[in-house]
Amino acid sequence: MKEITEWITGNVTLTVNGQPLELQMTVPATPVKPQRMLPIFQRMTDSFVEMGASAAQARGQNVSCRAGCGACCRQMVPVAEIETHRLAEVVAAMPEPQRSEVYERFDRALAELAETDIFERMSEWEGLKPDDRERIVREYFKLNIPCPFLEDESCSIHQERPVSCREYLVTSPAEHCAELSPEKIRRIEIPVKPSTPLRHLGQTNRVVGADFIPLVLALRWVEKNPDRFHEKSGEEWMADFFRILTNKTVPIPPKLP
Repeated sequence: MKEITEWITGNVTLTVNGQPLELQMTVPATPVKPQRMLPIFQRMTDSFVEMGASAAQARGQNVSCRAGCGACCRQMVPVAEIETHRLAEVVAAMPEPQRSEVYERFDRALAELAETDIFERMSEWEGLKPDDRERIVREYFKLNIPCPFLEDESCSIHQERPVSCREYLVTSPAEHCAELSPEKIRRIEIPVKPSTPLRHLGQTNRVVGADFIPLVLALRWVEKNPDRFHEKSGEEWMADFFRILTNKTVPIPPKLP
């Protein structure tokens, strides 16, 4: 992986709930693969989540998520195609015996899921009704398959965790998450969810049936689908991201001579 040596800083203004929100971002000035942009999208997500948490706190609702509470880590975590490649890199860089243990956890999860028809039904995800999607999500949760990165009920890759995990914070008691009780779970409302446009960023059209990949399939996905992402400058990737987010073309400022 080549080192990024040139960076450029710029401002992006979004309108959130009728109010302008200005973000300052520093991105690679040279062409990179989209997964190299993930730290920027992760920080952006953290900022939006902090806004949501602050608003909840102002209403007297405090975030109840803590290290050691892995109740939500049995859900079907949706990850973007570019995130699968980053997760594979993270696992490959782990020291032994952790690396082998994580690989084994992925294998055990897939072996258990192979005894169900969940993945087959997910192949038509985009065409499913909301109730049918909810049914699949609940069936997956009832299998009680822990995330392969879960250790001692805490995320072992917390700094690299997927964007959808970052967006999931609650102010309700942990036992409601363990029961997956939507009527009792109070999630933090965030002004923008980067996970949605991220699923389409740099997509190679190899994800069929849904716009995401379940986290437990991430390593298998990368094995079968080598990196074919194009390279673009950080500004171009950000323009793509905000175009997908807002459904509007975002101009790229001209380069200075």
